[in-house]
Amino acid sequence: MSGIKTIGITGGIGSGKTYICNLLQKEFGIPVYDCDKEAKRLTASNEEIRRKLIALIGPDVFVGENLDKQRLADYLFADVENASQVNAIIHPVVSEDFKRWRNEQQESPTVALESAILFESGFNTMADKVLFVDAPEDVRLHRAMLRDTASEAQIRARMKMQQPKLHRHQADFIINNHMPDDTRLLEQLTTVLRHIAND
Repeated sequence: MSGIKTIGITGGIGSGKTYICNLLQKEFGIPVYDCDKEAKRLTASNEEIRRKLIALIGPDVFVGENLDKQRLADYLFADVENASQVNAIIHPVVSEDFKRWRNEQQESPTVALESAILFESGFNTMADKVLFVDAPEDVRLHRAMLRDTASEAQIRARMKMQQPKLHRHQADFIINNHMPDDTRLLEQLTTVLRHIAND
């Protein structure tokens, strides 16, 4: 692991992980690697991923140079084992991309790694400390429905697939993000960052 400290950021759907990451960037100058965003970029552009997805799913998973997102989604949700196979192709490439990115952040003593599936993907092994963003289920449900313009049933189905309670216990720090109160959130983050710096 490089001399740069890495904070893994995770939490259930609608917990406000991205909001916390924005505060870390804006208020503390901590660079953030968004695993979900970078995984989408790499899935569409990385030659190794392209070759392995075609071998697994078939040439129709790409239309010309472009990833057929619907076809990939159909394959992913058809069977739980399918998701494991796709993740086994994508996650190692994301992991290497993060390490490359982290090595470029030499002016920052601390970076953050945001991932909804930090533990499931094994990305937590690249973090020195893990910060879990928490909020009550009804708040998370409301936020996710607004953000994704999805139905309550759709969001509850996604929530069911996650195991936030288990991961909450595995985290080093918990940020309570039940209401939009920047002052309170900044106080919590300042305390967390002080602990990490002194560790």
